[in-house]
Amino acid sequence: MPKKILVPIANGTEELEAVTVIDVLRRAEMDVTVASVQTLQVKCSRGVNLVADKLLEECLDISFDMIVLPGGIPGAENLRDSEALKSLLLEQKQSGKHYAAICAAPAVVFQPHGLLQEKKATCYPAFVEHLDDRSEAGARVVVDGNCITSQAAGTAMEFALKIVALLDGKEKADAVAAAMLS
Repeated sequence: MPKKILVPIANGTEELEAVTVIDVLRRAEMDVTVASVQTLQVKCSRGVNLVADKLLEECLDISFDMIVLPGGIPGAENLRDSEALKSLLLEQKQSGKHYAAICAAPAVVFQPHGLLQEKKATCYPAFVEHLDDRSEAGARVVVDGNCITSQAAGTAMEFALKIVALLDGKEKADAVAAAMLS
């Protein structure tokens, strides 16, 4: 059975991070749901419009193997302010399931909601001061238990392939990477 992944998006989401994660995970034959915390169509940080599969409220009763947040400002702030997403993320952590974020999202969403408590993490360099534990802040991708974080759009492919490796194994990640000639 394919892994079920939730990728929440919002106005101001960093499109390269969102699309890279969505694309790579779908290439890995994962069941990816793109859900907006606002309206179905969102305007991303660089003006690209994305259309979500559904609204986040429609996902509240679904169990996901992983929730992956793209960054971007004000996208990460819009994700942070969603009570429904906060609830899903806290449930994900409490159940021991995976959750991941890239760019501003680790510092802007995970940190204030307690999702980085006792976790090493990285994020976009301009937001590092918001992390309680900065020991891995210079790393491109950090895996600490069920939490995965990454720095920015330039690390999005590595981040997405790390997610594939964690959920479906290194062989699957290598096969997806090879098919993209990375």
